[in-house]
Amino acid sequence: MSNVSNKELIASGKMLPLMEEFYTIQGEGSYTGTAAYFIRIGGCDVGCHWCDVKESWNAELHPPTLTSTIVDHAKSYAKTVVVTGGEPLMWSLDHLTDLLKNAGLRTHIETSGAYALSGNWDWFCLSPKKTKLPIDECYKAADELKMIVHNSNDFLFAEQQAAKVGKNCELYLQPEWSKKEKMTPLIIDYVMKNPKWKISLQTHKYLNIP
Repeated sequence: MSNVSNKELIASGKMLPLMEEFYTIQGEGSYTGTAAYFIRIGGCDVGCHWCDVKESWNAELHPPTLTSTIVDHAKSYAKTVVVTGGEPLMWSLDHLTDLLKNAGLRTHIETSGAYALSGNWDWFCLSPKKTKLPIDECYKAADELKMIVHNSNDFLFAEQQAAKVGKNCELYLQPEWSKKEKMTPLIIDYVMKNPKWKISLQTHKYLNIP
């Protein structure tokens, strides 16, 4: 298959730069503890300094993979599929979610929301970043707002972002892993004073699973 045809297939979403795919337990947010098949797509220019998958940033390092092949793999596992990155919305995801839905699978996405919305999602987890804010349609689509707390200023940023999502969106504060000892007590105190928020922990890291 030529490079030209690869580019055309990627543009249409029929191929994606697949970084990794794995079956595990969802460790964060509303579906913590749920068995899920993760599809991690390469490519991201949001640039969070604390990102724990910086190897995902350069899409060219990850092989273009037929979307149908990715879905064939996912069908063998759980009914819930989580699409993450990198920043998955850098790519057209309509074809991916069409195939997943046709296979009877539940579609979840984890995104910064900085790119145009594509795909048909059963659950939309929005995790805004200061370096590249979400676009309006992603705020409206959010079922879950997951704010990473790296320092005390992030509480104000979290409130600013919470004001932009719908009233039924679930609100989570999650300590950035390298700062968890310092920030977790502050998050506990904040949630007790502001009970519209819930705490999300990266339980997969405590469980030592992907």
